[in-house]
Amino acid sequence: MLSFSSSVIVDVLFFGRAGFHRQHGRNTGGGSGMKGMIVKLSVAAVVLLICTLSLFFSSTGTSNVQSSYRSEIHVEELWSNADSGGWRPSSTPRTHWPPPPNESNGYLRVRCNGGLNQQRSAISNAVLAARIMNATLVLPELDANSFWHDDSGFYGIYDVEHFIKTLRYDVKIVESIPENQKNGKKKKIKAFQLRPPRDAPISWYTNDALKKMKEHGAIYLTPFSHRLAEEIDNPEYQRLRCRVNYHALRFKPHIMKLGQSIVDKLRAQGPFISIHLRFEMDMLAFAGCFDIFTPQEQKILKKYREENFAPKRLVYDERRAIGKCPLTPEEVGLILRALGFDNSTRIYLAAGELFGGDRFMKPFRSLFPRLENHSSVEHSEELAENTRGLAGSAVDYMVCLLSDIFMPTYDGPSNFANNLLGHRLYYGFRTTIRPDRKSLAPIFIDREKGRTAGFDEAIRKVMLRTNFGEPHKRVSPESFYTNSWPECFCQTSAKNPADKCPPKDILNIMNNELEKTETEANSTIS
Repeated sequence: MLSFSSSVIVDVLFFGRAGFHRQHGRNTGGGSGMKGMIVKLSVAAVVLLICTLSLFFSSTGTSNVQSSYRSEIHVEELWSNADSGGWRPSSTPRTHWPPPPNESNGYLRVRCNGGLNQQRSAISNAVLAARIMNATLVLPELDANSFWHDDSGFYGIYDVEHFIKTLRYDVKIVESIPENQKNGKKKKIKAFQLRPPRDAPISWYTNDALKKMKEHGAIYLTPFSHRLAEEIDNPEYQRLRCRVNYHALRFKPHIMKLGQSIVDKLRAQGPFISIHLRFEMDMLAFAGCFDIFTPQEQKILKKYREENFAPKRLVYDERRAIGKCPLTPEEVGLILRALGFDNSTRIYLAAGELFGGDRFMKPFRSLFPRLENHSSVEHSEELAENTRGLAGSAVDYMVCLLSDIFMPTYDGPSNFANNLLGHRLYYGFRTTIRPDRKSLAPIFIDREKGRTAGFDEAIRKVMLRTNFGEPHKRVSPESFYTNSWPECFCQTSAKNPADKCPPKDILNIMNNELEKTETEANSTIS
């Protein structure tokens, strides 16, 4: 905040003085040279002072986060959480946040499509949209016709009672639209179907959507993936998203128990790394990375792409050079080895069926033989019953969230890893290893051509310029769901008032306001 203001002052000075010289450039009297020199020296001195102040403020204000990368990497340090810089997670309101009014403008239904990550962010967006429109949210529907072929729905994955109770200060939530009583007859409200624009602004919800809601009593937004803009200039709205994603969306008890059981068994033998090995058919087809596969495998990938994604010119060498291809299992192993992890490192693989068979896993396994997945760690019948479809993804999510280190191999848009990166940041700046695929690509290409000298050192140099889980500024295209700093974090001794942690009794204050609203509603009815 302060550094931004200082930079604005510097700009004004430069442009202001440039205008001054243009305006007075015609004066060529005998004393003009000396006066001009004095003016220039004065401007230089002021600019130097302001730049110095700007640097000082930028090191003490909101931007007081890791501004420089590591000079070296020590494996033993990576097993601990990243440096928090004095920040801690906090998504409770910091300004007046009234409870939802007794009368809403209507009901909001949404259908959340995609996999687990897309659905979590869509649910968070749905809650925020309901708050914005003063709508009653109907429990979100989870797409059953996606890649997962899973019809378990919200009830099968999340704790519904906890979800509704946690958000009681924010929105009213019902499990279904109730029947409308009119002239002594019960009639079900039919929701008007709308297709929201991608990344729709708040104005679309307060104008277009709200208008239809008031006309029909209910609206049904479908599909609802990425249908509300992520970057919103309202910290309280962003904090509501965090309350949904990191507090209200709790998996059902049996999923939590199973995930914890796997973590306990893994940790009984020491710390472990979890890796989201995104080397499955759908992602490879989406990325257009075909050339490393056999002709028959390429045929399968191309057919899947034609059936599921829009046509696009895809050239493997070009895609790989700009970091658009998922890392192969061998490349993942080579990165870890270059960072200093040895073959005793225990690794949990969160992945579906790897495309291309065991020939892609053999090089990885030769580097790191202690590989596990949920089936190899937990052999119970409960595991087989509760790891199908989205439930299996939820178990992997839990294990990756609780692991000592997490490494995604393809953290692109609409991906399981995105939410995990954000959740681990919020969970206490837990260490993550985020390979820069674009910068690593030429190093791997050189290795394939036999140029292996300095390979490990080149890998380390690239990785030194990445973030390992510390608080850092969100820069596009990084998603809010990947990095909710600073909106959903606070400092107990903050220099910037906006970053100060809320009072400890904030929940009591909100509860009192909610009870007051409910009492007023009951007195009106009676």
